[in-house]
Amino acid sequence: MKKLTAAEEQVMQILWKLEKAYVKEIISEMPEPKPAYNTISTIVRILEQKGFVGHEPIGKSHQYHPLVDQETYSNNYLKSFIGSYFGGSFEKMVSFFVKKNNMTIQEMEELMKELEDQKEDDNNDEEKADNA
Repeated sequence: MKKLTAAEEQVMQILWKLEKAYVKEIISEMPEPKPAYNTISTIVRILEQKGFVGHEPIGKSHQYHPLVDQETYSNNYLKSFIGSYFGGSFEKMVSFFVKKNNMTIQEMEELMKELEDQKEDDNNDEEKADNA
């Protein structure tokens, strides 16, 4: 999965929220100063080329919708981030955040539970793929 630029991710966040939208609706959800219509239209077309967005022609316009759900993108982004900055080690990442961000024990336990839950989900997905 390709990584999104900050502008592309901002548009995707809006599309994930709205589920489907015209360019004008995307712009209306953006903070001031609002970007130009052509700017957002170009970003949406790039997202379409990257396989993140699809469209449905409606009259002379296009209504856009996400093809990649937010959770899938977040998981792939997180794995890439951990791979790039922490050698693929969740333990190194947690250690970093504990040291640099003064995490409380409760926050660390919640993070570890999330990681364990994700690991279980990944293992279940692998088992289903092996049995298919």
